[in-house]
Amino acid sequence: MPRTSRGLRGRFIYHVYNRGNNRQRIFRTEEDYQFFVELMANAKQIHPVKIFAYCLLPNHFHVVLQAEEVGDLSGWVQWLLGSYTHHHHQIHKTEGHLWQDRFRSFIVQEDAHFLSVMRFVEGNPVRRGLVEFADQWPWSSHQENIGKKERRIVCPGPIELPPFWAEFVNSPILNAELTRLQECELRQSPYGDPVWQFEFSRKFGLEPTIRPRGRPRKKRNEKRNDGNGGPTG
Repeated sequence: MPRTSRGLRGRFIYHVYNRGNNRQRIFRTEEDYQFFVELMANAKQIHPVKIFAYCLLPNHFHVVLQAEEVGDLSGWVQWLLGSYTHHHHQIHKTEGHLWQDRFRSFIVQEDAHFLSVMRFVEGNPVRRGLVEFADQWPWSSHQENIGKKERRIVCPGPIELPPFWAEFVNSPILNAELTRLQECELRQSPYGDPVWQFEFSRKFGLEPTIRPRGRPRKKRNEKRNDGNGGPTG
């Protein structure tokens, strides 16, 4: 699988994701969830980022953020994951790899696609059947973004959330949109308008992340070589 260039560290908006090694549970108690939220806030003091959305689930997490300076994205995530690993090993008497791999990320176009990613992240607990409504899950940014939580670690995004944000997050995502988001998550390809996605990928060397999978199909009129210098068929 092609890997996204780690040279991209500008003021882009990223969806960042990671899960527990072998899909193990990484948040076992309420204290674990709360500790991770506090770490996200503390990490911003060391590696400045703007957090727009997040969601912590039993064996993985999602964050939508924007790095302030070159290098802040990797620095923020690595400090966060390393600090939480130390906490987890110390509290739960574990050892070894806690996280599946290095974090995955994809860049998000700053238009309606940004709202789509925000909705995707905050609606995760509903889609997974953990709660009926997104504001019932305390370990995401949704309560912050609808004004139900006083302490905020999220910042206003480049696009203002619509007044019906809670209803929008709770409503089902169309299958085509969900599939595309999951594909970007898997392949670390930029998420946005197809023209923007193509031009952005070409400009920053991310073409492998948007190419069709598998070998290129042969043209119908293409002759196959029979191994003796002559065509077959």
